[in-house]
Amino acid sequence: MNGERLQIFIAMCLYIAVVIGIGLYFYKRASASSGNYLIGGRSLGPWVTAMGAEASDMSGWLLMGLPGVAYWFGLSDAIWTAIGLLIGTYLNWLLVAKRLRNYTAIAQDSITIPDYLSNRFREKKKIIALIAALFILIFFTVYAASCFVAVGKLFSKLFGTKYLYMMIAGALFVIFYTFIGGFLAESASDFMQGIVMIISLVVVLSTGITAAGGLSAVIENAKAIPGFFEFFRIAQPVVVDGLQQIEAGRPVFGQAGEYGFLTVISTLSWGLGYFGMPQVLLKFMAIKKPEQLKLSRRVATVWCAISLTAAVSIGIIGRMLYPDALLTKSDAENIFILMSMDFFMPVFAGIVMAGILAATISSSDSYLLIASSAVSKTIYHGILKKDATDKQVLWMSRIILLVISVCAMVIAIDENSVIFDIVAFAWAGFGATFGPIMLFSLFWKRVTRTGAIAGMLSGGLTVFIWKQIISKLGGVFGIYELLPAFVVSCIAIVIATLLSEKPTAEIEEEFEHVKALAAAQE
Repeated sequence: MNGERLQIFIAMCLYIAVVIGIGLYFYKRASASSGNYLIGGRSLGPWVTAMGAEASDMSGWLLMGLPGVAYWFGLSDAIWTAIGLLIGTYLNWLLVAKRLRNYTAIAQDSITIPDYLSNRFREKKKIIALIAALFILIFFTVYAASCFVAVGKLFSKLFGTKYLYMMIAGALFVIFYTFIGGFLAESASDFMQGIVMIISLVVVLSTGITAAGGLSAVIENAKAIPGFFEFFRIAQPVVVDGLQQIEAGRPVFGQAGEYGFLTVISTLSWGLGYFGMPQVLLKFMAIKKPEQLKLSRRVATVWCAISLTAAVSIGIIGRMLYPDALLTKSDAENIFILMSMDFFMPVFAGIVMAGILAATISSSDSYLLIASSAVSKTIYHGILKKDATDKQVLWMSRIILLVISVCAMVIAIDENSVIFDIVAFAWAGFGATFGPIMLFSLFWKRVTRTGAIAGMLSGGLTVFIWKQIISKLGGVFGIYELLPAFVVSCIAIVIATLLSEKPTAEIEEEFEHVKALAAAQE
């Protein structure tokens, strides 16, 4: 390791030390009860809630995946994804946050998403909770794998070491940190990491614009590539065996592809995923006072607008500055790292690239914690061992966390994995499984337990079927699987609900109570 890389390594180690310190600080409180470990005792402030929700949501794909898409395909795919996410962020905070916070507190003090859905419909047999826990386990294991891929790529690129070793080392750090600190440590560090992420993005963007000769020069050069800087067409890199071809020292692009109305709607549907994202919904549930969510919404929306714009722009600028440096779709996700290393002196580059580490940690700890809590609270405590003590539930959460982490590490072994693609699948899974029933449970008094089961199963299974089978047909069937799966889930909920008996008076009264409480807090 040369002197420059050593300085980067030291800067990142200092950052890691701070994160571990946060975990150790909260260890005693986290170990006091499963409620503290899993949801922090509903004690979060508005700023921590906002920054924690967005940092845990965006993950390493914001600094690697999204810029990588912009570098590889140009503006259209990346910008429509970003617009969909920004709209989804705002609507989720506006429509879901306050009502969910109130409902989970009233519905037997639910502290996990499976708990809430089961308690909302007064389940005796925990079928909804079991389905929810299993889907959370599946999709969050995939999600955690995407984070381990990100940290593996980061350290491998930085220090020229084997990807597998770096991926395992990064995963072990995340596991240790989440194991000791729980939700409070995760939320506190997410706040710090959200700040690091947005500063890193803005600094790299600003420096990149200057290095490229100004914004007008970037736009002019980007337009020279067919479809690269257009909203309704997409660039087509010419590849052989996955490697983009080079002629006369320049990367080769084919004729621009069309980016039609259906594709735009499909890409915008990323925003639908927010209604079913457990890591975001859990932050809504954990805020101390529901009245503070208005401030949280404003902070979160501004953070997303700045971060998403910067991430897309970095990919565009990176292609102008380094046209032939990253010649595979997977390598394109390293553009943020490449720009950071070239632009800044080593110590500052280490701090900037800690933004990637921050994004990865803030997401993976959330994923691991929520997945382990779903299994320990719902399956272990709710079904297998109903007389389990609080301490037993707490330690089962930690054991499950380790098992999930090992599975995620196995998925992340392939260093050619594309972070954006992994995240897209898991995002669709959560959005279609939980998004529709979350909205219906909060806003439709008539919805029933049967409708909930039908919606969750149809939504989650449609994601798998559409992705693995139907999308292969191409054409209109090539749309992002979240959109058709979300629609299928909504239809299933409505039909199954109307075919089943009305909810009990007790359930309807609780719904009206939550509705009135939300209105009174406006």
